[in-house]
Amino acid sequence: MSATTLTNFAVVIGILFLVATRVKPQLLEWNTTLDRFIIGGVLFAAGILKARNAAEARMAVQAYRILPAHVAAILGYTLPWIEMAVALLLVLGVGVKASAWISAILMGIFIIAISQAWTRGLSIDCGCFGGGGSVAAGHTKYVQEIARDLGLLVIGMHLTRHPQGKWALDK
Repeated sequence: MSATTLTNFAVVIGILFLVATRVKPQLLEWNTTLDRFIIGGVLFAAGILKARNAAEARMAVQAYRILPAHVAAILGYTLPWIEMAVALLLVLGVGVKASAWISAILMGIFIIAISQAWTRGLSIDCGCFGGGGSVAAGHTKYVQEIARDLGLLVIGMHLTRHPQGKWALDK
């Protein structure tokens, strides 16, 4: 099973659990914990897969054609480490509110970047879990990528409002 498939499954579970929390408020602490693990797991997987091939990560950022090449290169090399650091904080439950804000902002940026690539007619793989760069026309997955990141954004925003959960070092 690919990282993308696992991520999509985790996002669906997270959203379903969010809905369940509205029906049964006593699940809130468990929902917050699940949310931390979902976003933390996704960010860590994305970061580690990109960090293993920094040159590929740099090319993935440059494929969006938004930033000057030197800025895209710096972002391509640093983004995986930022993702892994935020992931670690979320999973450990340290600075959850701030980490949730950072993850939500990242998801918003990713949605904007993917949307502009789609709007401009670029045929690229998002590079979210390694890889990235140009793909054949018609082989993009923009709708799926935006939907996934939108789900993660919703989960992240929920965490900013309800940062206290189970198994967190911040108590």
